[in-house]
Amino acid sequence: MPTAAIIIIAVVALILVAFLTRALTISSLKNNAENKIGNAETRAREIIDDAVKTAEAKKKEGLLEVKEESIKTKNELEKESKERRAELQRYEKRVLTKEESVEKRADMVERREQSLQAKEENLKTKEAKVEELSNQRVQELERISGLTSEQAKEHLLKTVEEEVKHDAAKLVKELESQAKEEADKKAREYVVTSIQRCAADHVAETTISVVQLPSDEMKGRIIGREGRNIRALETLTGVELIIDDTPEAVVLSGFDPIRREVAKIALEKLIVDGRIHPARIEEMVEKARKEVEVMIREEGENAAFEVGVHGIHPELIKLLGRMRFRTSYGQNALKHSMEVAQLAGLLAGEVGLDVKMAKRAGLLHDIGKSIDHDVEGTHVQIGADLARKYKESDVVINSIESHHGDVEPKSLIAVLVQAADTISAARPGARRETLEAYTNRLKQLEDITNQFKGVDKSFAIQAGREVRIMVVPDQVSDADMVLLARDIAKQIEFELEYPGQIKVNVIRESRVSDYAK
Repeated sequence: MPTAAIIIIAVVALILVAFLTRALTISSLKNNAENKIGNAETRAREIIDDAVKTAEAKKKEGLLEVKEESIKTKNELEKESKERRAELQRYEKRVLTKEESVEKRADMVERREQSLQAKEENLKTKEAKVEELSNQRVQELERISGLTSEQAKEHLLKTVEEEVKHDAAKLVKELESQAKEEADKKAREYVVTSIQRCAADHVAETTISVVQLPSDEMKGRIIGREGRNIRALETLTGVELIIDDTPEAVVLSGFDPIRREVAKIALEKLIVDGRIHPARIEEMVEKARKEVEVMIREEGENAAFEVGVHGIHPELIKLLGRMRFRTSYGQNALKHSMEVAQLAGLLAGEVGLDVKMAKRAGLLHDIGKSIDHDVEGTHVQIGADLARKYKESDVVINSIESHHGDVEPKSLIAVLVQAADTISAARPGARRETLEAYTNRLKQLEDITNQFKGVDKSFAIQAGREVRIMVVPDQVSDADMVLLARDIAKQIEFELEYPGQIKVNVIRESRVSDYAK
């Protein structure tokens, strides 16, 4: 057989073999796929059946839980309703008990009212009977004495009045003689002892403060470019800076001494620091304010400690410290209050009173002066309100209210505070006045006295400590002089403010003196 035929036969055979192999492979794959599909469907049906069974089981469990929860809730509600019913029953019983009690009390009150009415009627009957017997007794007495009741009363009062006048005049004369013997001696002794033991230096406070400079070149730096530094300092402190030809010094002018002290401290710090510009000025002024606040508190604490007064409210301590920068007629208010406290304590010790209470009242008597420039009202009224606000005792409050005679003193300590205040103010050198205020007071003093009827001339003498009044003899009798002196003294107390006391001396053919205290 030729080679070509063999090759063709071989090729055909290979093709047939390949075709048969492919057909067999396809048939096998088809059978495998059908088997897998059948298995998957069977598995899916099994899974679905299992899921249905599980869902039914879960459903049954859920229904059981819901039933159990509903039963539990129902039981709780029934229990709560039973408790509520029991509580309502208890309330009903209590209400019924109270109603019964109220009814019983009402019955008792009604019976008592009936009893009281009966007693009242009985009393009225007895009163009428007593009045009738009294009238009969008076008539019988009038018949026996031969005088009417009015005549007998007048006669008795006249007799008693004469006896009382005689006894009173005799007693007054004896007491006056004893008082004159002892009063001058004791008063002089108390005052001298108190002043000697309470001597203190007083600083004359003015409206200006002086700050020393290291050189005159510093003045230009304080003024700053176009005056911005000095304007910033004046705006922040409220104090006027006076930069003149005074060598190496700047004058601070202002009526508020606390602001002036803040400005002085701030300026001194700026001079030491050397950096002077608006931002630095603001920082230094704030620091100076804090320093002054600390200084005020320390001054108040030192004052209370020095006079031995403890337990004062911290706010009152601060107000006491503010008085370090307050003056009255040139007298430092804090030093004056400390002096009054010491004097009141010494006087209280002499007469056997509570020394600590007297010192406390003396130290706080002018506390209203610390804020009288900021609050309307007199320093007496402001001080009493502050003392009430911070729970001071009634003795201290009355001492503050009465130390200028605005109200009557209710304790001997209040009287001692009045005396100590007068002693401190009247001490030579303690107070000073400007020439204008001094001359105005003298003129007002003479004008007040000239208003009264019967006054011919009046003269303010001894630096305003005495007013001498010449009266017309035909219009003012000797008896009238006593009343005139008293009226003038009261009018001076009402219209004028003055340190110490003013002697009112009325002169006619005889002289009568009184004092405006």
